[in-house]
Amino acid sequence: MIIQAEKSHIEDMTRLVSVLWNEDRDILEAEITKNICRNDTVYFIKMADGNPVAFAQCQLRYDYVEGTDSSPVGYLEGIFVKEKWRLNHIAADLVRECEQWAKGRGCTEFASDCELDNTISHKFHLKSGFEEMNRIICFRKSI
Repeated sequence: MIIQAEKSHIEDMTRLVSVLWNEDRDILEAEITKNICRNDTVYFIKMADGNPVAFAQCQLRYDYVEGTDSSPVGYLEGIFVKEKWRLNHIAADLVRECEQWAKGRGCTEFASDCELDNTISHKFHLKSGFEEMNRIICFRKSI
């Protein structure tokens, strides 16, 4: 069963998100707490045997999104499935939930990204129907 996360799921979401994004748990929990109350962001959780085994985060982006022509654009910010549950179409089901959520908010396009060296994510995105729009390397320096 896939459910839309609510405030009561913040702890579960923090555990799942912290596996995907290796950041301080307190920072992640604060971000999830803030986002879960917003109208332009959603978290979906896949529950199995009463436990959270996967999540997807989607939000509306109003700024320019590479390769798109409309605004807002539904954006897959992150997706994660616990290893034991992979290869069961859970990620594809979560993406469809996010797409439907974005459509319900007037979006006609859905986008995402991944790191250049993340070949597993790249293959997943292509298999999920995304088209590769561009490849970039970003730079910075202190001044």
